[in-house]
Amino acid sequence: MSTASSDSSMDIGPGSIPMGDSAAGDGERAGRRAIWLDGDVLACSCPECGAPMSIRLWLMVADCFRCGTSIELSEEQEQEALRLLREHEESRRADSREAIAAISPSMLRKPKPRPAAEPRPAAEPQTRPEPKDPAQPPLAPLTAPPVTPARRPRRVAASQGYRGARAHIRKIYEKGGAAVFWSELLRDLPAWLISLVIHLVAILLLGLWYESIPDDSRSITLSTSVSYEDLEGEQGEIEPPQAFEFEDPGAVELQNVVEETGAPTEERVDLKPVDPPLEIPDPLATMPDSIVRSRMSVPAAAPGRMFAGRDPQARAQAVRESGGTSYTEAAVARGLVFLARHQNADGSWSLHAFHKTPDCDGTCRGPGHVRSDVAGTALGLLPFLGAGQTHVDGKYTAEVLRGLNWLVEHQMDDGSMYDAGQMYAHGQAAIVLCEAYALTGDQQLRGPAQKALNFIIRAQHGQGGWRYDPGQAGDTSVVGWQLMALKSGQMAYLHVPTKTFALAGLFLDSVQADSIGSQYGYQPRSRQSAAMTAEALLCRQYLGWPKDHPGLEAGVSYLLDQHPPDAKKPNIYYWYYATQVMHHYGGEAWETWNAKMRQVLVDTQQTHGHAAGSWDPRGRGNPGGHADRGGRIYMTSLAVCTLEVYYRHMPIYRQDALEGFE
Repeated sequence: MSTASSDSSMDIGPGSIPMGDSAAGDGERAGRRAIWLDGDVLACSCPECGAPMSIRLWLMVADCFRCGTSIELSEEQEQEALRLLREHEESRRADSREAIAAISPSMLRKPKPRPAAEPRPAAEPQTRPEPKDPAQPPLAPLTAPPVTPARRPRRVAASQGYRGARAHIRKIYEKGGAAVFWSELLRDLPAWLISLVIHLVAILLLGLWYESIPDDSRSITLSTSVSYEDLEGEQGEIEPPQAFEFEDPGAVELQNVVEETGAPTEERVDLKPVDPPLEIPDPLATMPDSIVRSRMSVPAAAPGRMFAGRDPQARAQAVRESGGTSYTEAAVARGLVFLARHQNADGSWSLHAFHKTPDCDGTCRGPGHVRSDVAGTALGLLPFLGAGQTHVDGKYTAEVLRGLNWLVEHQMDDGSMYDAGQMYAHGQAAIVLCEAYALTGDQQLRGPAQKALNFIIRAQHGQGGWRYDPGQAGDTSVVGWQLMALKSGQMAYLHVPTKTFALAGLFLDSVQADSIGSQYGYQPRSRQSAAMTAEALLCRQYLGWPKDHPGLEAGVSYLLDQHPPDAKKPNIYYWYYATQVMHHYGGEAWETWNAKMRQVLVDTQQTHGHAAGSWDPRGRGNPGGHADRGGRIYMTSLAVCTLEVYYRHMPIYRQDALEGFE
């Protein structure tokens, strides 16, 4: 919550609304911004157009009917609104008491009950005189009319008690049976109870019409948004893994990254998502001293659809069907070898001092300018996890285990992993912890991963963005890393509030450069750039934009036509995000982009000397494109992750991408 300024205005959205009694300035300004009661409705002025806005107190928001502005009330404004409502209610009660007191006492007297009519005494039969005409027969004697008892009141008085109620019901039955009884009962029932019964009967009838879909029927997915509750598409038999024969002209000895498995893998069952509280109770919130590999075989947690391609059996098929080659996989293998050789003895990676590791011969060039071992360690681990290499399975279990231990040991009590890399570093480290937990199900990582997500959630600005420090107004570059961390946590079945994603979408609205959202800038009112457009479009895809959204279609065309991959204009940050956008989008745009992108990266990778497997840190320009600041580790990490795009994250809009494997 932002702090009130001297004129008591609160930062609550596109504009600010001060408290009704504490607004400063002239009357016109206060009139445009104050909260007031319009009859029984709370209202305020729109900060954009000045039109009256109705306040929905139960949602703590106000909406403008004229310009569509929607603002969120602060806690102080909510209290002010409640105060106005209380005063209004007290005033109404006072008026009611005065009105009652003014009524004449005689008007309040209850009417006297009518005395029951006494039965009339039976009259003597009357006889008519004999007719004069002897031929006319005599008339029948007249009788007195039957006595009609006094009618009882319909309702039984409370003082009559149980016996009186039974007598009343018995009398109703005597009059007309069950039909009269139910008619009387329905007449006495309150309207809300009758409505409730009718709606329950209608719901029951609708439920009886439901028919379950056969298990063998084919389903159609109408939603294109990725959710941690989504199923992983149609399941088929797992195809055997296919090894790649890398055609490596370099001097580095390569290992086949797709390992043959002798025994069949255990069938994984998706776990039901669990929403733990934002602050995780002990023992999950306790920081482990170190992460150890269990000697017992522990089944991995079933990851969400996003990580399904990293399974060794799924990876070969994903590469083959998505446009990868043996050259791209060879480049990934070389990159992992380089990163493993330049890990520090304590398990970390350094952006600025990677060439001083014990295994480096000192010939590597291109150290970064940023002194952030948190960012360096996160960037060092991301390519291993992207290839399915964890501290439990794979060729680099020791390296991954040391790196994870270093991150956990350097996490603060509030969940932050925060150094010179600022929120960039924290977001990247949070992605690592969430992915490692999702791929292995290691409960030692659940607490640190959730705490890292909690820190991101608390650090979000009121307008939906993130920047260098917690609570700062956002920029698109930092937002992309935080949002990907949140989505990774969601796919690991960790807790992320829906409101956090909704606010991030509002921030993206503020930085789009056109009405449909096809191009984006670094901050609101900034000029659009290719890197920020690619990063924002990827966020839009994960936040639920469909493939045929006009902004996405136009944005893909803008990136492909005006900013295709070009080795003469290197920008690894832009390539990293744009490649993911194109891969999710698919079709001809992806095929065109991929043919150029994979060629540029394979051709520019170092294949000789101690720097073999890395990329020279080249590229300046847009925010995030300063490869010289991150250095060779930064450049190599993003390049390897870009070449892992075929299986690192499964395509959002292609349900058939998972067909044939889990």
